[in-house]
Amino acid sequence: MKLSLTTLPGLPAAVAAPRYARADLRPGIVHIGCGNFHRAHMAVYLDDLFNLGRGHDWAIIGAGVRPEDSAMRDRLAAQDWLTTVIELGQPELNQGPRVTGAMVDFLPVTPGHAALIERMSQPDIRIVSLTVTEGGYFTDPRTGTFSPDHPDIRADAAQPGSPRTVFGAILAALRNRRAAGLAPFTVMSCDNLPHNGHVTRDAVAGLAALIEPTLAEWVREAVAFPNSMVDRITPATGPAEIAMAAALGIDDAAPVTCEPFRQWVVEDDFPQGRPALEEVGVTFTPDVALFEAMKIRMLNGGHAIIAYPAGLRGIEFAHEAMADPQIAAFLQAVEQREIMPTLPAIPGQPPQDYLRLLSARFANAQVRDTIRRLCLDGSNRQPKFIVPTLRDRLAAGQPADGLILLSALWCRYCHGQAEDGTEIAPNDPNWPALTARAHEARERPEAWLEMADVYGGLGQDPTLRAAFATALRKIWDQGSQAAIAGYLAG
Repeated sequence: MKLSLTTLPGLPAAVAAPRYARADLRPGIVHIGCGNFHRAHMAVYLDDLFNLGRGHDWAIIGAGVRPEDSAMRDRLAAQDWLTTVIELGQPELNQGPRVTGAMVDFLPVTPGHAALIERMSQPDIRIVSLTVTEGGYFTDPRTGTFSPDHPDIRADAAQPGSPRTVFGAILAALRNRRAAGLAPFTVMSCDNLPHNGHVTRDAVAGLAALIEPTLAEWVREAVAFPNSMVDRITPATGPAEIAMAAALGIDDAAPVTCEPFRQWVVEDDFPQGRPALEEVGVTFTPDVALFEAMKIRMLNGGHAIIAYPAGLRGIEFAHEAMADPQIAAFLQAVEQREIMPTLPAIPGQPPQDYLRLLSARFANAQVRDTIRRLCLDGSNRQPKFIVPTLRDRLAAGQPADGLILLSALWCRYCHGQAEDGTEIAPNDPNWPALTARAHEARERPEAWLEMADVYGGLGQDPTLRAAFATALRKIWDQGSQAAIAGYLAG
């Protein structure tokens, strides 16, 4: 059955359909970046709320700013913006497959983003949310602050009416609203990076400062950028996932598979109102940073801990890595010895309980999350998920041998060849530079730490340099298993 509004009444009995009429929804949100994570996370929460008969004026209009977003638009347009969401494994949490209908449109993706700017400028849009990946915020990894030097940012500053970037489009719409006497919409990042609201504000205001200093002041004073923490493991969609939907009796060109677990913690700063998402499990709190630190350091850091040794050993899936006793032990040891002691306390959520939860999630065999996905884009992920914890440990004079070993394993992975000699295909936007650096580091280990965009000034730390050189040489001389065994015995 081809998925569409027309065929919704005939969905198979095992697949839940929206319990609301799409004709009753009115848009209130433009979401930029409608990939799998958004459609398994924010769109599912809104679908839950709409199923309660609440918030029907908060439907989503999809949008994109990259050429590849057009392909997603085409796939979703052919099925009236509906998505099949299939939860995998963990039967105690699994709610079964469903079709969600929270998206009611998807704007054309065109150079200059005229349609996007026009729609965001209209008064019914009260929230603009975005999922543009951790590396899409034009930050300087050495400082974590906005960098105005990217050619696309410079182009947006020179031609603000026809922007290239998501932030240029947001700023153009905000300027339109200000000129029309309309209140600004709230800008909500749903990307997985620390203090994402602050980072988004800095990007929009930083671009505004290149155009007009008073505009930047207005952005900082008048526009809300709530911080949020998002979490749900959501693999990429390929033929296997499309086949899963087909096995349910649904012809869906863009289904989403995901783990049953999901979490969303949001700072409650929405001057133009917001949907009542607390009714469907979203946590609104002024202390997002507490939850964020635990999630980013333990879960995202934990993914790196299992991914790079698994990648070097030719292991394909995360659950297979968790079935390797040494890799599972490495995860437990680094988390407990080095990561958990850096975390602030969260009432009612002990780190040890969270570690048990994420270990079970990583071991979910039905999700089939790939090691290659977890190793992807280390040059953007390491500075956000690993280096801050490493910096804290070294600054406190505390051991960080596991995190340092992880950095060495990442370096060895970027050499481009697994330990059995199999080639590792490029897996980072900066892969050629990383590979060249990893080859240099085999003879001169400190070359790896001299990547200022990853390690900043920490790369000059003598303790780090000495320990990293020892770890990398042991990996090359004896293999990753021996290097990890030495750490676990320590």
